[in-house]
Amino acid sequence: MLSQWMDTLVAYVRSGEADLTNRQMALLLVVYRTTGPHTVRGLAAVLGVSKPVVTRALNTLGRLGYLRRERDERDRRNIFVTRTSRGAEFLEGFKGLIAGKERRRAPALGQPALA
Repeated sequence: MLSQWMDTLVAYVRSGEADLTNRQMALLLVVYRTTGPHTVRGLAAVLGVSKPVVTRALNTLGRLGYLRRERDERDRRNIFVTRTSRGAEFLEGFKGLIAGKERRRAPALGQPALA
């Protein structure tokens, strides 16, 4: 299990995609894998972190185009965190890495890389 996780992470690093933190990846997955609407307060509660921590992660994910903030049309004071097609594409690619479709076995420590 840990070998597969290592292989996935090595393939992810090699992919050249944005280098997300665990917190950013968890936030992205919560938004894409659970039913919304998602708010900063709700996401902070799910992750067990403060709202400013979620806001910083959202800033990065927003710059990458993986998530978007949208104002609630019924109550303009509320902001929802929504999915984007770019974020969905990123997660599909990551899913492929997990499934091993786009990953080569990472060399063991001290072993030469496989071509």
